[in-house]
Formats: sequence, structure tokens, C-alpha cells
Amino acid sequence: MDIFERVKKQRGNIGQYAKEAHGYFAFPKLEGEIGPRMMFRGKEVLNWSLNNYIGLANDPEVRKVDAEAAAQWGLAYPMGARMMSGQTSRHEYLESQLADFVGKPDAFLLNFGYQGMISIIDSLTSRFDCIVYDAESHACIMDGLRLSPAKRYVYVHNDMSSLRKQLEHATKYVATTGGGILVVTEGVFGMAGDLGKLDEITALKSEFNFRLLVDDAHGFGTMGPTGAGTGEHFGVQDKVDLYFGTFAKAMAGFGAFVATDEDVCMSLRYTMRSQMFAKSLTMPMVEGAIKRLEMLKSQPERREKLWTIAHALQNGLKADGMNIGITNSMVTPVYLSGSVAEGMQVVFDLRENYNIFCSIVVYPVIPKGQLLLRLIPTSMHTLEDVKYTIKAFKNVAEKLAKGEYNKELLIDASKL
Repeated sequence: MDIFERVKKQRGNIGQYAKEAHGYFAFPKLEGEIGPRMMFRGKEVLNWSLNNYIGLANDPEVRKVDAEAAAQWGLAYPMGARMMSGQTSRHEYLESQLADFVGKPDAFLLNFGYQGMISIIDSLTSRFDCIVYDAESHACIMDGLRLSPAKRYVYVHNDMSSLRKQLEHATKYVATTGGGILVVTEGVFGMAGDLGKLDEITALKSEFNFRLLVDDAHGFGTMGPTGAGTGEHFGVQDKVDLYFGTFAKAMAGFGAFVATDEDVCMSLRYTMRSQMFAKSLTMPMVEGAIKRLEMLKSQPERREKLWTIAHALQNGLKADGMNIGITNSMVTPVYLSGSVAEGMQVVFDLRENYNIFCSIVVYPVIPKGQLLLRLIPTSMHTLEDVKYTIKAFKNVAEKLAKGEYNKELLIDASKL
């Protein structure tokens, strides 16, 4: 068979709806200034689908630094991978600031969060080791597991009795191989918004010998008294062996980092293939990240405003009977019951008649018959935005319950 003939038919779980969804439900184009109000298909929408948690994306100070760095350095410098020719003192300075902020001896700057997490797991583990991971881990963790030769054990999401059982299995296994155990979880689970039980996981270190890697993409900059993450929130940051954060959420930027012991960091610098063979982060990205981190640390009122909006949104939705699951972070899921077709009708109604833009998750990502609308509050939203959104969600939920979206055919985005 011609490989193209197979690939053309191979679109994955979500891609099976590409004809109906592309350009509207999937790959939509939000235009204009980044913020709570943007343009979608020619009209303004109230946007709940950006990870600009503390409003740094279009802050004038941030944009000034971005522009000045681009003017001074261009978008090419430094050329090459950091190991070969892409190292600068500013890269090293950013690493030192990140390490200090999250309370670790050292940090290693990464080009991408996704590829970074994959490569961390690959670099840390061998065929003699075990990885014990949460069943609802992010796709980047799952891809890292596939790349690693280590034996894998999965525990039921946030279930400590299940984790204990898998640690017992892993302990027996490494006793025969001489390897070690790596436990991997998330600080904030980005879909449901619940927190990894880092306090209970780290408590198990008194019984089992393992190292803990925490993907805190959504927690970095939002969780904890200073925004240093979910480990700080639980008071166990010192017991998190490897702390991973990304600039793509609270920092509204580009890149990521891993913070850990100095010797482990040095090992990662020389073994992470995704960094060894990739171009260094350019100077505008580095200078921009330095500025964003500085503002994250010096302006706690941004994080306080984020939580004001998040609490108002979540409390209001619950008061009106909405099911938001067990979130205890800023991520706000709204669970409804319905088919894929009904879900597309709900989103269409929200966007076209209420001018509200949010993301939807349907089967097969979540169980058949369930719908998930995910709202991402930011410090740039207002309490008026919250009130309007709650009212709109109550209206569409009532219409869904009455069967008003019960149509057999999916909305065909190509005809909109």
C-alpha cells in the first residue's frame, strides 16, 4: 500500500470529525489583541480559552522588553544548540532566577514544554528502572513513557492506595534489576483542574525509595503563596525532586524549565536530546521570560485578581447548579450530559448567540454521553464577565436538558 493512502484516512480520534469541525470547533482563528475579548469570525467574543492567567501577554512593559530585545538581537541570536554555540550569560541568569524562585539548587532552560517533558523522562530512566505514573497524566508525559525503556506501572488517578500498590510492584521489580523508581504526576491537572496529591505522594517516601517528577505547567505562577507552584501550595516543594514548569501559561511566553539538584541538572544538560540537538531559545524569548518572571514575583496582585475571578466564576456556576467537578485550581470545567452532536450545538449557540468562546471536549477524549466545557479565568476578566457567563451557561444547560439541541446531524463548519 502507498503510505499516503493510509495516512489520508488516519486522522486520530478527534480528526474523525475534521470535515464538520475544522475552522470552527477545531483550529478556530481568534484574532486581535490577546485578552478576554477577541475577534472570532468577524465579531467580538468573550474569550475563556486562553492560558494568559495573570495578564502578562499584552502588558505594555512586557511588550516593550520583547520589542527591545528583538531590535537589539534579532530573532536569530544565539545560533546553534546551547552545547555547541547557543549559550549566553542571559540564559544562565534566567536559569538561576527560576531555580531561586521555585526553591531548587539549579534549573535547566528548555525550548519547549512538551518536548522537554518527553526528553526529561527519557534522560532520567533506563531499562533497569520503573516509572509509576498517574493514569490521567498529560500527553507529553505519556509520550515520554513511550520513549523510555523503563518498566511502567500506572496508578488510578489521585488514588493513593493504588499508588501504594504500584510502588510495591515497582519496588519488587527494581530489587531484581538494581534500578530505581520515578513517580510522575501533575501539580494541576489541566482538564479537570484538580491537584496532584503532592503532600500524600511525598509522604510515601518514608516507606518507598523513589524520586518524584512534577509537571506543574498550570501551577507555576498561579499556585502557592508566592506563585512558586503546587509544591509550595502543599508545603512540600523541598520533597519534589524534579520540578517542571512552562512559560506558556502564567508567563504567557515561550519555553520551559526543569529545576532540581545541581548534579542532576548538569546530567540533563548533557543527555537531553531534545535540547542537545535543538537551537537555543532566542534572546527575545529569554529577555521576555526574565521580565515576565520579575513581574510574576513583584506583582502578587495579579495572582490575587486571578483567584478573585476564578472563585467568583466557580462559586457562581455551582450556585446555579452547574457541575464543575472537583477542581481546586483556576481551571474551571463545566460537565454536561449529551452527544457529540449536542455538544457542537451547545458551542455553536454559545458562540453565535451569546458571543462566548470556550473550549469543548467530547468523546472519545471523555466518556461517551459526557460533554466538558473548559473555562480558563484570567486576571484580565471582570466580575461582569463572570456574571454574564454564568447566566449564559445556565440558559444553555436548561436548553440542553429540554432536548433543544437534540439534532441528529453534526453542524458542518465548512458550510458556516
